[in-house]
Amino acid sequence: MRVRYGDRHDCSGCGKSAHYYRVSTRRAYVCEHCGHQVYPTAGTPFERTRTPLRDWFHVMFLFCSSRNGVAAKEVERQLGVTYKTAWRMCHEIRAYMGEVDGDEPLGGPFKTVEVDETYIGGVATGMGTGYKGNKTAIMAMVERDGDVIAKVIPNRKKVTLEKHVFANVNPHSEIHTDEYAGYSDIGYFKGYWHKTVNHSAGEYARGHVSTNGVEGFWSQLKRGINGTHIHVSAKYLPKYLSEFEYRWNMRHQPHQMIDRLMVSFSR
Repeated sequence: MRVRYGDRHDCSGCGKSAHYYRVSTRRAYVCEHCGHQVYPTAGTPFERTRTPLRDWFHVMFLFCSSRNGVAAKEVERQLGVTYKTAWRMCHEIRAYMGEVDGDEPLGGPFKTVEVDETYIGGVATGMGTGYKGNKTAIMAMVERDGDVIAKVIPNRKKVTLEKHVFANVNPHSEIHTDEYAGYSDIGYFKGYWHKTVNHSAGEYARGHVSTNGVEGFWSQLKRGINGTHIHVSAKYLPKYLSEFEYRWNMRHQPHQMIDRLMVSFSR
């Protein structure tokens, strides 16, 4: 209540500056003048939950203090709730992390963005520009010493990769990729400078040109999914990406991760 509305605010019922008092029987506060009620959890992940907020904040802390994610079974064990409740809490927090983090475009003049794609889950059965077996394709764009944006993509075709680069990377950025043909025309559009490294020839860096930053993000993502969650379905993969994006983008201020989530309720 204090984070969202402060100690006093103008009542939407009577228009007066009012202090609100807690209603003991439900999660509501009432105006001291007219009795108008506000529900501070409305519009937050806690809007329709019966789980105590203390438990929600505890799970949020677990998410912000872990490098490899938190499994719903671990939440079930720690809180003593059902697996269904723990699973829902985890997914709501992941979705909220993505909302708070946002997807501001990366790069710009004199900035470098590394771009790569990979596969998650499923079973590998052959190669191609679409799905590799029943694995899910993911694309990531990492600004050098900056943020990451990761997206689930339907395939690895040139038109798909270019669409995401143009939507998420500012013009006049220097883009580093491997030599996959899907990126071959990026340098001819919107003023991008495109440089590559040849992984097939064992080249992983050439001067300042490399994709080591995005490879580091893949390493953290796959370590979390394979080690903590074991399996993630394609349906819910975007929420897991939001969680790992948030953790990566806050890596230089890890002590502020939980604070940022809490303060964002005031939006």
